[in-house]
Amino acid sequence: MAEKNTYQITDWNGQSGERWVANQARLDAVAAVFGQAAIEAVAPATGERVLDVGCGAGASSLALAARVGAGGQVLGVDISEPLIGRARALAPQDTSALFQVADASSAELPEGAFDILFSRFGVMFFDDPTGAFAHMRRALRPGGRVAFVCWRAAAENDWVRLPISALKGIVPPTAPPDPEAPGPFSFGDRGRVARILAAAGFTDIAIEPFDASVPFGEGETRDAAIDDAVKMAIEVGPLSHALADQPDDIRARASAAVRAAFAGLPCERSVMIDGAAWVVMARNPAS
Repeated sequence: MAEKNTYQITDWNGQSGERWVANQARLDAVAAVFGQAAIEAVAPATGERVLDVGCGAGASSLALAARVGAGGQVLGVDISEPLIGRARALAPQDTSALFQVADASSAELPEGAFDILFSRFGVMFFDDPTGAFAHMRRALRPGGRVAFVCWRAAAENDWVRLPISALKGIVPPTAPPDPEAPGPFSFGDRGRVARILAAAGFTDIAIEPFDASVPFGEGETRDAAIDDAVKMAIEVGPLSHALADQPDDIRARASAAVRAAFAGLPCERSVMIDGAAWVVMARNPAS
């Protein structure tokens, strides 16, 4: 049987993981408001135990640890060794958060050990999402809660739509990806998310839209912030794959077009751009 999530494991332990570490502060700034919305929705209590899936560089785990306190515990897991290394380096010594390199869809997790299964943009990459959630559900105590945030469709997220649209006429169009293929937008369909969770055995499923304007690029001046937004879009954003094999002249034209698109957005020292997500809640049956 082929190993699950092989592509994602390879990618996040290679170029993608390295790029995210290099851009960690900026990427966490983009995701912070969405992760906080999911944390507020699940309302972790003092002393609770949380499994943070796809924890990246650990920002969400540390935020959760602040809520559960010294009497609680947060285990942040991620398939990326570079990102877990970054999480450990950033974590203060007195935090209740621990970090582990692991694939949450198959790792040996203690049965019934957690009160909350949480994720900030970390659950959209499984080859078999239903199987992954069924596996993770066994780590939740009876009655335990699920809370995660995931992107809605790419077309609803201007941080993707805007720079990709700027490439028209510069880079040949590619066939649209399978909307259910593992990737950042694979949970864009609310109905699909609900079906996955129900098939994995969860109940009380609630899926609500959450929209926010986020800083996609920052700098000391407006021009510097726009330059930073272009850099992030090309290095770790939607253009990273579209421009990967393009010659320098095409990359230069694309960069100029994307810069012009970003220049039309609200910006003083941060380029503010709209993001659209789902905040998803569910529960492990009590018996």
